[in-house]
Amino acid sequence: MNDKPTVLFVCVHNAGRSQMAAGYLRALAGDRVEVLSAGSAPKDTINPIAVEAMAEEGIDITGNTPKVLTVEAVKESDVVITMGCGDACPIFPGKRYEDWELDDPAGQGIDAVRPIRDDIRRRIEALIADLVPSDSVA
Repeated sequence: MNDKPTVLFVCVHNAGRSQMAAGYLRALAGDRVEVLSAGSAPKDTINPIAVEAMAEEGIDITGNTPKVLTVEAVKESDVVITMGCGDACPIFPGKRYEDWELDDPAGQGIDAVRPIRDDIRRRIEALIADLVPSDSVA
């Protein structure tokens, strides 16, 4: 990895889990990490309940747009984190891959999405500690 690792979050619709993870990583790691997200079958808009859950944390993801997963995005990433997209993500040697088993927030109310969001935050904090070990997470 270079000095600034690139992390790609991938889920099916790129409207919930991957957007929340990307929002947390941007907020908590700042410019120390390059953040990408994509979906194997992206929706037109971000899940409004995911937006609401992140707003409760002071993180605004309303300006994000679901994007289609491309081979280029995977190639330029050092770490690829999948969230329920199965075999849709291409595999390249030398990349670090993680599959985070998280419930899908699609169609869920805010009370069901909060624990998903909180689980994502814990995983992001551990990821930052691993990728940028010299810095601590607030």
